[in-house]
Amino acid sequence: MSAEVVFALAYAALLLAVALALEWLAAHTHRRAQRFRTAGFTYDSTRDFWVCPEGEHLWPHRIDHQHRLMRYRARAHVCNACVVKGKCTDSDRGREVVRPLDPWPHSEAGRFHRIIALLLVALALLIVVVAAARHHRLVDVAALGTVFVAALVAGRWLLRDLHAHPANFPEPNVR
Repeated sequence: MSAEVVFALAYAALLLAVALALEWLAAHTHRRAQRFRTAGFTYDSTRDFWVCPEGEHLWPHRIDHQHRLMRYRARAHVCNACVVKGKCTDSDRGREVVRPLDPWPHSEAGRFHRIIALLLVALALLIVVVAAARHHRLVDVAALGTVFVAALVAGRWLLRDLHAHPANFPEPNVR
C-alpha cells in the first residue's frame, strides 16, 4: 500500500472521527444545558407539566413559535410566598421553565453543528475519492472503499434528520 493512500486513509478516518465527536459533543452540551436550566424540577410528560422542588406545578403558559419553545409557569402567589423564592427566581409573576418543541438535531444550534459535521464527512469522501482515482491497486482500492462506505454510513446518519424537518428559522420581513 502506498504512503499516499495510508495518509489519505488516516486523514479521512480522522475527519470522520471529528465529525462524529462534534455531533456527540454538541448534543451532550445541549442536554447538559437543559438539565442545568431545569435543575431540581421534574417533568411529567403524561400530563405535560413541571413540578418544582417545593411541589408546585408549572403548567403550560404559552407557546413561543418564534423560538420554538413551550413556556411553563407556576402560580405567582405561590412562588411569591415560597421560602426558597430567592434561590429559584426573581420574577414576581412566578417561576418559568421552558421546554424546546423540537428535539436536539432540529434546533438552530443542532442544525449548525450537524452541517459542520456533514461538511467534514464530505471532505473525507472527497479525499478518499481522489486517492482512489490516483491509486488503482486492489489493496489500495479495498482499503479506500472501506473508509468510503464508513463515510457514506456516517453521512446518511447525519443527513437523515436534516432532510426530514424544516429549519424553523423565522421568516424574513420583506416590505
